This record gives sequence, C-alpha cells and structure tokens, in this order.
Amino acid sequence: MSDKKKFINRATRLIKRIEELLPAPPATPDFEAQSYRWRSAGRDGWLEPIRRAHRLALDDLLCIDGQRAMIERNTRQFLAGRTANNVLLWGSRGTGKSSLIKAVFSTYAEQGLRLIEVDREDLIELPYLIDAIEGREERFIIYCDDLSFEASESSYKTLKAVLDGSISAPPDNLLIYATSNRRHLLPEFQHENQDARLIDGEIHLGESSEEKISLSDRFGLWLSFYPFSQEQYLRLVHHWLDRLGAPPRESDTIDSEALQWALTRGSRSGRTAWQFARDRAGRLPSAGQD
Repeated sequence: MSDKKKFINRATRLIKRIEELLPAPPATPDFEAQSYRWRSAGRDGWLEPIRRAHRLALDDLLCIDGQRAMIERNTRQFLAGRTANNVLLWGSRGTGKSSLIKAVFSTYAEQGLRLIEVDREDLIELPYLIDAIEGREERFIIYCDDLSFEASESSYKTLKAVLDGSISAPPDNLLIYATSNRRHLLPEFQHENQDARLIDGEIHLGESSEEKISLSDRFGLWLSFYPFSQEQYLRLVHHWLDRLGAPPRESDTIDSEALQWALTRGSRSGRTAWQFARDRAGRLPSAGQD
C-alpha cells in the first residue's frame, strides 16, 4: 500500500472517531407539543417539548382584572392573525405576572397558541429559535420570566433587535411576553440622572438613561402590577382555600392566621396567599373526615 493510501485510510479513521464524539444533530422539533423550552447549543439549539406544563385558569387570578383583559385582547388579536404587541409585565413580586402568562396559554392552547420558555442567558440565540418556527401555522409566544440585565451584559441587544431594530422583520407567528420586577429591565444609577439636561423647559435624558429605557420601550404593551391591599390579599386566601377543598372555618381565625403568615414573609401577595392556603389546607382534615 502506498504512503498516500495509508494517509487517506488513517485520516478517514480519524474523521470517523471525531464524528462519534460530536453531539448528534438536533432532532426535528416535535410540533405536536403545546409548550417548549429552548435548549441552548448555539446554532444547534433545539426546542424541548414540555410534557407536563403548569396549567392555570384565568378565573383563579383575582384582583388583576385590568391586566387580564388587556393581555387576553392582545392574545386573541394575535391568534386571529391581526396585529398585536409584545408585552412586558412588570411590577411587584408575587402579584401574578408569570401566572397570567401561563393562564393565557392554558386558555388558548387548543386554539393554536404555543409557548416557548427561554432563559435570559439564551436570548442571544433568538435568531436560531426564530429560524426553527418561522413559517409554521401555530402562533408562538416566547416567554421570558423574571427578565432583567446587569449593566455589563450585552445579550439584551439581541432582544432589542428582535423586538424592533433589526433590518429583518420578525415573523408574523411570534410574540414575546416577558415579566420583570424592573420597568426598564436594566439597573439605573443616581449618577446617570446628572446627565439629564433642561432644554426649553423640557427634560432630555442622558445617553445612558436613553439606552436603558430603549429596551423596555420596544415592548408595545406594558402591564403594571402593584402590591395587594390587605382586603385583596384575604380575598385571595379564601379563594385558594376553597379551591384546595379546605373545610370551612371561622373567617376571623383564618384572616388572623393569614395576616400573621404575610407578616413573617414581608409580603401580601398572591403568591403568599397561595402558599398560606397550601399550608393550612394540608394541615386540616379534608371535608368528610373527622
């Protein structure tokens, strides 16, 4: 055997060994599923079906009727093929931002709505995700929970471009719904206010502030969530106790315990009400038991 053929044979064996070590190409997405999680692998990232999605009912989300009405209207427009906006749900923790997105998905999944959860650090791969769903007849919502960026991060620029800013138009079958405790998604510092100028009686923000505002400004619809009052909190407590099948007890006793629970958590929120109801319902005998 000539040296040339030996070299070719060795090279072929080496290539085969390298191919065995490489990850397998991602499978074609299972578009029979209704919800997904984007698994990061750069251009080879894939949509992983979620087999047991967290289902919530819109009727269980109390005290946020205005926000619910607006996001439902926007979602129905999207499903009907009409124009609709990307949505930023921002405000106090535990007030129903993430739950509202999940409940909207649960309500409209049978009408073709699909949900894709994307972690913040994977947003830089949005162009690859878009390639995977473009041209599909389903309507996809990209769901980004607890979205915020540090000043040193640059991945938010990819999100800005997808929202509004790239020369490529976003696909008609895609919207982004994001939740955050920050309205502007980036930290704001006191010294940045010193860059603001007063011109003809109007305040003009500095470049740093403008850059940070420009990200959230690309969401066409803002929904604001505020801390619940004591009355709203107790209403949620009784609602969840009823949903969990807890036997009836004296209202004053429940209210007192629920307020003490909230005091230890430092929050009167929907999440706190749900956690209290789970604890109390789990400690009480179910209806029909002694």
